[in-house]
This record gives sequence, structure tokens and C-alpha cells, in this order.
Amino acid sequence: MQIAVLLYDHFTALDAIGPFDTLGRLADAEVVFVSERPGPVRTDNGALALVADKGLDEVTRPDIVIVPGGPHPEREMANPVVLDWLRAVDATTTWTTSVCTGSLLLGAAGLLDGRRATSHWLYLDQLPKLGAEPTGERVVFDGKYVTAAGVSSGIDMGLTLLGRIAGDDYARAVQLMTEYDPQPPYDAGSPDKAPAALVEMMRANNMPGRGAGPTVTGSR
Repeated sequence: MQIAVLLYDHFTALDAIGPFDTLGRLADAEVVFVSERPGPVRTDNGALALVADKGLDEVTRPDIVIVPGGPHPEREMANPVVLDWLRAVDATTTWTTSVCTGSLLLGAAGLLDGRRATSHWLYLDQLPKLGAEPTGERVVFDGKYVTAAGVSSGIDMGLTLLGRIAGDDYARAVQLMTEYDPQPPYDAGSPDKAPAALVEMMRANNMPGRGAGPTVTGSR
């Protein structure tokens, strides 16, 4: 089974690494990081790079595609090379997946028309413009399309899909070995739980289309 993780400039690291570190534990799975051109690809803060082993033209029939998100999805949503590749490989994938704003790339490629999907909470209202039905669920299955909400939910998506593919016990074993046992210090991981003032501040600082990536302001 070949798993292709799409990389592009300014992707969010955990969006790619979460599914990689769960689905990548499938027996006999080959994980390949792909981009327009092979080589290092920088994450959204520029401090980290992952290496794309192959160019898009070298990966034509992956079984699973993982599309991470980033703070500037509009850049790749207007990239015909990436969109054409997504359409081409989707014709033969078993599963086409995304994390965070990666679902907007799938939508821009026309792959989510009439389908339920999720994304980062700041971008959910963009999905109807791309033909999708937005839902605030953390992981959404609609046929072979699996979309995850913001950033950390890619781990949940990877484990859930792992259970579908290899069985619940296998997924549980991976969860145990990665010691994925979330006990966050704050109960502010969704706009429904976070203080209203914080939610509004983040909306004001990170409105989609403003050209600025997600930022956090405040003092210690």
C-alpha cells in the first residue's frame, strides 16, 4: 500500500506528521512525501522542512492521499499543477484524505461536491463555496473521502482510518505505542469550549483571505 503525503510551501507540520505517524505504521505500507519538485519543503513558520522524496509526476497511483493544510490554502487552491494531480490520483485511490485546510484543496479540485466535510473551524464557511456540506465534526467520512478538522485532529483521522483498514485492535495498538492519551491542560480546543473573547480575538487576527497566517497574540 502506497501512502502519498502532499507537501507544499507553508504547509502545517503536524497536519502531515500526525497521519504519517499513525497510518505510516500499517504493515507493508510505503509512505512517500511528494511535492511539485523533490527536495526540502518549508513549513508555515519556515523553521522546519520535510523532504519530498518524489515529484508529483513520479507518484501516479497511490492507495491513500493525505493533503495537509496550512495558513495560506488559497495559494495551492489556485495551483493547477497540484489540483490536476489531485484529480488524477483520486481516480484510483482507495482513500483520499485531508487535514485542516487541506479540505479546501480537495474542494478546489472538485472532489468534495455534494459531500460532507470538515476543516479548521476558521475556514468551515469556505466549504460551501467549494460544493461541500460543512460539519463541525472532528473526523468526517463520506465514501472514500476522509476530512479532519484543525491540525491535531489529523492524529484522530489517522487512527480512525487505520481502524477501518487494519481493524480496531491494530489501531488500538498503534494508539498505545504512540501513547496518544490526550489530557490537555486547558479546555479550549474548540470554539465551542474556548472563552468567547478568545474566539473573537482569533477570528479578528486570522480572517481567511487577509493574507496573514494564523497568529497568537498575548502575554505570558
